[in-house]
Amino acid sequence: MAHGGGCACKIPPGELEEAVAALAGQRSETVIVGLDDGDDAAAVRVRDNLAVLSTADFFTPVVDDAFDWGRIAAANALSDVYAMGGTPIVAINLVGWPRDVLPYELLREVLRGGLAVAEQAGCPVIGGHSVDDPEPKYGMAVTGTARPDRLLRNDAAEAGLPLTLTKPIGVGLLNNRHKVTGEVFAEAIATMTALNVEASQAALAAGARAATDVTGFGLLGHLHKMMRASGVAATIDRSAVPLVEGAAEALRDGYISGGTRRNLDWVRPQVRSGRGVTEEDLLLLADAQTSGGLLVVGEVPGYPVIGETTAPLDEAPAGSVTIR
Repeated sequence: MAHGGGCACKIPPGELEEAVAALAGQRSETVIVGLDDGDDAAAVRVRDNLAVLSTADFFTPVVDDAFDWGRIAAANALSDVYAMGGTPIVAINLVGWPRDVLPYELLREVLRGGLAVAEQAGCPVIGGHSVDDPEPKYGMAVTGTARPDRLLRNDAAEAGLPLTLTKPIGVGLLNNRHKVTGEVFAEAIATMTALNVEASQAALAAGARAATDVTGFGLLGHLHKMMRASGVAATIDRSAVPLVEGAAEALRDGYISGGTRRNLDWVRPQVRSGRGVTEEDLLLLADAQTSGGLLVVGEVPGYPVIGETTAPLDEAPAGSVTIR
């Protein structure tokens, strides 16, 4: 019932940036992080040692199981707060439901799954909003808190630091295979339902200042956005990027979503490919993730380093990504 599953149903990044340009340029003394650099959540200072974070995320079904879809959508929504170095404190549900087609028993399973993950995060789910919709959609609006001086931002990257990725990529390929064949991939569900709380806390403990989460725009898209906002460039070692089990086989068999192809089309002008980097490598790195891990500027103990940030050069300007 979904034209595109999970974060692969997002409006393509280039089109989205054009659409939201009308909101740019707002100024407020209390806004620490706003719309300008497309960060994961908004941050508003309420006092010197406290910022309130606000975000919303919802999408179409990414798996057939209603309970698992709820879990995945909740973990994905909560991730925006963790990507900013914050703690979620309350969430509300966002629901679109084809009431004449799907029974409310399924909706209860979706909501039950979302609550299960929110409870794991220690975040109450209080109320929400629903509409009658021909295509089912579910997610959450989440409010969190953070220290203003310890935010993880996508405009704070500096050159000469390692890049750490806290979850494997490739779930978009497996989700697309699941949609086509009905095969269930436990490894994909496990990584999508895993909260990014430990990774966020580890990044803060390691002194990181810049991070983002890897979701619908793929590793390449989110890395490009962070480098562009920070005025630096990046290099990725493709052999160091961890893959979820089964992703390589799904890539080989052609289970590539339209969202992934649009991601690569958007970011390709910013990509410099080294010798031996194939089109399949690029598609994998642009794979539209759902509830992916954190991409952190700095080394985070316990997680793989996949590259480094670099000073911008004529052949690799700010925002560019070199793949070796």
